[in-house]
Amino acid sequence: MNERIRELEKQCWSHYIDGVLIDGHLHFDTQKFAELIVWEAIGLCKVDVDALTGPFLSEYEKGVAEGYRRANENLRVHFGVEQ
Repeated sequence: MNERIRELEKQCWSHYIDGVLIDGHLHFDTQKFAELIVWEAIGLCKVDVDALTGPFLSEYEKGVAEGYRRANENLRVHFGVEQ
């Protein structure tokens, strides 16, 4: 497991479940963890698309940018996350 996964994991421990304080013990929110991982993947696609913009792109670079845009959209649709 890499450091970024560990950082996301730390954000998912809480005394609350669905906003309700539960028995004083820490609980791991698997739903939140999954959402953070999906958003991380979507963010990587967005960064790469942003890097591939401009009027002087080659056809190859345009194709790569379109691939990232499609991957971004496919991740959103497949996992049902909103912008």
